[in-house]
Amino acid sequence: MRVVLAEDLFLLRDGLVRMLEAFDFEIAAAVESGPELTRALAELNPDVAVVDVRLPPSHTDEGLQCALAARRARPGLPVLVLSQHVEQLYARELLADGVGGVGYLLKDRVFDAEQFIDAVRRVAAGGTAMDPQVIQQLLARRQGDGRPLGRLTPRELEVLELMAQGRSNAAIAGQLVVTERAIAKHTSNIFQKLDLDVSGDDNRRVLAVLAYLDQGR
Repeated sequence: MRVVLAEDLFLLRDGLVRMLEAFDFEIAAAVESGPELTRALAELNPDVAVVDVRLPPSHTDEGLQCALAARRARPGLPVLVLSQHVEQLYARELLADGVGGVGYLLKDRVFDAEQFIDAVRRVAAGGTAMDPQVIQQLLARRQGDGRPLGRLTPRELEVLELMAQGRSNAAIAGQLVVTERAIAKHTSNIFQKLDLDVSGDDNRRVLAVLAYLDQGR
């Protein structure tokens, strides 16, 4: 699996390269700036991009803007974002098209190699890997404003947050200590209340929910 990695801090970039290679990823490119990332994504056609938000030369949102532009040129390009903060506007834009794998992790909340590698693999396979804090902020923005999200019960909101992290029904059931049948019922209720068609594809289902939450911003 070929990875383009963008991180401007040398020690962190080198550590990520070593970690990915230790788990049999091929590093197609490891770059430190926005222009380098743009070229790498256009020329190397990676299986997944792992991108820091703030890159030179602007040190603002250069990395994420490059990733968004690459996804417009190549719809469905899997992108895993690494950031120190929740950039709500760009997180919603990344999720809005509902196509291809997406992830958004906060650097200081990645606690071990297995967690990070699982996220990379999940996104590369077309799934989602969202930090719970990112999801909570996106969901909080949509509550109490008269939109259908306000129809959900506290338990349904909890299930929706876990769905948005890319969890399967079995994983959600295990975490909430309930049966898979109960989670399936909650999921059905969520889609009914949000006026969304139920899909058999968990990843597309999660992206559809997140795309819905992005509407009306």
